[in-house]
Amino acid sequence: MTRTFGAKSTADKVLSGVDLKGKRFLVTGAASGIGLETARSLVSHGASVVGAVRDLAKAEPAVASARDAASKGGGSLELIELDLASLQSVRASADRLLADIRRFDAVIANAGVMATPFGKTVDGFETQFGTNHIGHFALITRIEPLIADGGRLVVLSSQAHRVADVDLDDPNFEKQAYEPFVAYGRSKTANALFAVEFDRRHRNRGIRAVSVMPGNSLTDLPRHFSPEALQGLFEVVGKARADAGLPPAELKEIPQAAATSVWAAVVADKDQIGGRYLEDCAVAPVNDVESPFADSVRSYALDAEKAKQLWAKSEEWIRLAL
Repeated sequence: MTRTFGAKSTADKVLSGVDLKGKRFLVTGAASGIGLETARSLVSHGASVVGAVRDLAKAEPAVASARDAASKGGGSLELIELDLASLQSVRASADRLLADIRRFDAVIANAGVMATPFGKTVDGFETQFGTNHIGHFALITRIEPLIADGGRLVVLSSQAHRVADVDLDDPNFEKQAYEPFVAYGRSKTANALFAVEFDRRHRNRGIRAVSVMPGNSLTDLPRHFSPEALQGLFEVVGKARADAGLPPAELKEIPQAAATSVWAAVVADKDQIGGRYLEDCAVAPVNDVESPFADSVRSYALDAEKAKQLWAKSEEWIRLAL
């Protein structure tokens, strides 16, 4: 019997009774927040997890809880250094994984930055687009042969995709004023579109790809907000939802925010979720109401033609940056 999960479910609840011994996963951003909880829940159920982190020295003490869970649950956690804001680092990490040759049952593209001040990666991409989309695109397309037949790709998007569609003509804000949250929204739309096209390209191997809205939670992701600015954002969201006749937004605990990722990677019927956008352990309906703070997914984030265009552009941008 298929169990139903929802917004209050935790990652451990989703995986209750699931034996992941012999299963292998790659999780980016595994040293903190949702990524750490995702890795911890997987290894606690016997999985082998490769956690990609930006700084190995800082990550090691941070993942102590996951290592403890692995020792108790029969899983294992290996860390690999990955800076998504550097294509050189991405290539080095990918090549190390390729040399290892062991396959992954699922890749969870979890890492990201949010609402950063204007800046560019070492390769010249706007920081959020370059980190959240380009870095993951370059990594995953390079290691695609390592995803096992019948495997899964889970790409973390966000409700913030509703703020803005991708801009294929000016992704780096060279012709327009920079708005941190618009840039974040564009990168999260790009994450969803990447999953759409990856799913189309690789479903012939039984691989299905999805994008996930984990739910709003207090991780270190909004570290570029002052406490006052963060409180102001919550107030804006609350008013916008009230004006749209929506219930107040609820913050999730981190174990709840990790639930949809592990549900998509392990539990859900992959052929029912493939190419879709998920939230609260379910496929989200399309909702094109203009409010950026409404629930569900904007249709432009699932647009198959735009997804193909973004893929082609991303390959071109990376080629020019090398």
